[in-house]
Amino acid sequence: MNTLVTGAAGQLGREICRCFGRDGQVVALTRAELDITDHAALVAAVDDARPDVIVNCAAYNDVDGAETDPVTAMRVNSVAVRSLATAAQRTGATLVHYSTDFVFDGQTDRPYDESVEPAPQSVYASSKLIGEWFAAGAPRHYVLRVESLFGGGAETPGPDGRRLGSTLDRIVDALLDARPVKGFTDRTVSPSYVPDVAGATKRLVSQSAPDGLYHCVNEGYATWYDVARVAATRLGCESLVTPIRSDDVVMIASRPKYCALSNEKIVAAGARLPTWQDALDRYLTARTAAPERSA
Repeated sequence: MNTLVTGAAGQLGREICRCFGRDGQVVALTRAELDITDHAALVAAVDDARPDVIVNCAAYNDVDGAETDPVTAMRVNSVAVRSLATAAQRTGATLVHYSTDFVFDGQTDRPYDESVEPAPQSVYASSKLIGEWFAAGAPRHYVLRVESLFGGGAETPGPDGRRLGSTLDRIVDALLDARPVKGFTDRTVSPSYVPDVAGATKRLVSQSAPDGLYHCVNEGYATWYDVARVAATRLGCESLVTPIRSDDVVMIASRPKYCALSNEKIVAAGARLPTWQDALDRYLTARTAAPERSA
């Protein structure tokens, strides 16, 4: 299976390249190598590579920045996906595109499944939802909503020397440095381990599971405060974690407070996505062992 990966230098992109590269050729295109908003260049790159699968890991993820720069958010998260769908149609490739839990408004008390109608509350969320619609234009496609990613490029530096990370990665960074951490008590999430997301993606594609929309997250959910406490307990520093409410923090863009996702559909299709606690244990083992590996 030959795979083309866009956004290959990102946290998810790195892991997708590693995962798909174990059993086939991977053309890894970073932002420096391919501007996905350049339609002609993108289509030409896909035409040259003739991949079996295109995995789009490129995204504009600055949630607050999208409110003041909606054009860039829409170009990257929406219009570029239409170009990818066009390229997939031209070459017969399967398109994999990642979306987000932010497409929901968070006004619920149970995990969202794929049947729930989205209700985006920000420019970022709207741009990602439009991207989902464009991705569905590819004859064969998987739209995978992911959430609260951690791991992947966070455990060790990449070839460029950078170490990547998102919210949970930064929480663990602080705990390992014995710095205090604040966790939201009113935001509920389904933390998702990047290697598990990559493995589930590959399983869907390689087993030719029915295409369409899936929630690709680890099993279970918790508030950010509880997630931080579990990590701190594992590391023996629970006293570093204190609660905070999202209403006490000034943020430009609206964020869903309850955004847990149900992964029942993707698990039924054959993917393996253990609990977030199991994933967190594996991640912390990798993080605490990383200095020894690099010594």
